[in-house]
Amino acid sequence: MTRPTIRLVDTSTRDGNQSLWGATGLTTGMVEAVAPALERAGFCALDFTSSTHLSVGVRWHHEDPWERIRRMRAATPTTPLSLITTGMRFMSWDRSPESVMRMSLRCLARNGMRRLQIAEPMNDTTAALAVARMAKEEGIEQVVGAVTFTESPVHTDDIYRETAAELAGDPSIDAVYLKDPGGLLTLERTRTLIPELREAVGELTFELHSHCTAGVAPQVYVLAAQLGVDVLHTAIGPLANGTSQPSVTTLASNLDAVGIDTDVDLDAIAEAEELFHRFAEQQGLEPGRPTEFDLSVHRHQVPGGMMGTLRRQLDELRLPDALPEVLEEVGRVRAELGYPIMVTPYSQFVGSQAVFNVLAARAGRPRWDRLPDEVIRYVLGHFGTPIADIADEVRERVAVAPRTRELDQPRIEPTEEELRAKVASTLGRPATDEEVVLRTVLPADQLDAVAAAGPAPAWSDTPEPGSGGTLRDFLDGVAELPRWRFLHVRLADQSITLRRHPSATEGP
Repeated sequence: MTRPTIRLVDTSTRDGNQSLWGATGLTTGMVEAVAPALERAGFCALDFTSSTHLSVGVRWHHEDPWERIRRMRAATPTTPLSLITTGMRFMSWDRSPESVMRMSLRCLARNGMRRLQIAEPMNDTTAALAVARMAKEEGIEQVVGAVTFTESPVHTDDIYRETAAELAGDPSIDAVYLKDPGGLLTLERTRTLIPELREAVGELTFELHSHCTAGVAPQVYVLAAQLGVDVLHTAIGPLANGTSQPSVTTLASNLDAVGIDTDVDLDAIAEAEELFHRFAEQQGLEPGRPTEFDLSVHRHQVPGGMMGTLRRQLDELRLPDALPEVLEEVGRVRAELGYPIMVTPYSQFVGSQAVFNVLAARAGRPRWDRLPDEVIRYVLGHFGTPIADIADEVRERVAVAPRTRELDQPRIEPTEEELRAKVASTLGRPATDEEVVLRTVLPADQLDAVAAAGPAPAWSDTPEPGSGGTLRDFLDGVAELPRWRFLHVRLADQSITLRRHPSATEGP
């Protein structure tokens, strides 16, 4: 009897990096260095990047995002590179004009991005399909539409099944995937939901993307494979587990134990794993570790990457003890905002508002006393219509907020010609589409720093030859370096990692 075979997508360079290393841990040189091993591994795609990741590369590493894609594409000629988007949004929290979105997709395709994963955060199929059609028109070869999973009193399996069927029925969609950003799928829910979605997707490829946040995803993946999922999203070595995806090597072993094959080269994966470990060691980054079973995730639903951000924010505020309060407040805020799915950008909106509410309560002020612009825009409907009603108290707060009138203005939809003319006027010369996109969505000083830095350096774990000298000589030399985020110094059996504060990387 022939054993079934599951195909795999690698998420290490995008979701693993985001969930475990704050999206800052990998440089262009690093992804280029690991690319040959990922190419030989035989993944059906690499979940390579997102517009947020690309903007982080600009801000943290002073790297050209188009260069990163081109260099990775050259090193992975047969493995499709994938970018994930939450819909009509590119490198900004707010909705992008159609002209910006079209130019972005065109540039992505031209520079080597072959696959697009669309995870519309309200499961708005009309909006998702509009982006899918646009992507195909601008040269993207494969579009994967997401059914984004969450738990709430108003999110039902019927809604998920209808969403899957609508996506699968459109010719611009090549595959459908169930995206579980919070790692909320249980074995019981998987056993009932996966067969319904498998039937709704029909002949199209059906994929599953979950997280190990609650400690259940490795078991969910095995069950999903037995129930007819075609593709599973996994990560490698130090970029797996924790709040990331299940480990590819452990999953391959578990699937083999139940009679299911995988079509990847584990020797090539072992080579990639060794490189990722060296990247982590260089920067003093913690690898992902298997997560204990944790049902508290179902209460707050904060995704892995966002949890790290909350901890960092509270540490910077010198309030690390406030995390339990913030997580409890997250649940309240989410309900009052109409149960948005805790995925970018909504998880950031909810998390920021929860922090503000906790700080207000500690200062004796009312909840919702301070409103971020993004929350005001959300309540005004700039991101679509929530699945449930927004609380009256929240609407009243937004109605009287000083910023509301400024933000409640008609959207400006510039044409591509207008965007080109504006950027050309700034630069004093004609601009490429790639320049127009970046100068429209990112601060000029960040892009000037990228231009000054030049091509991203290749990765090397070999230290530069030393010239002796004193500690003062070393520190003076570091101060003269034009761009750096970390330095790893090893002396015999001891080592130290120097980290530059993020604000110090903004200049050239």
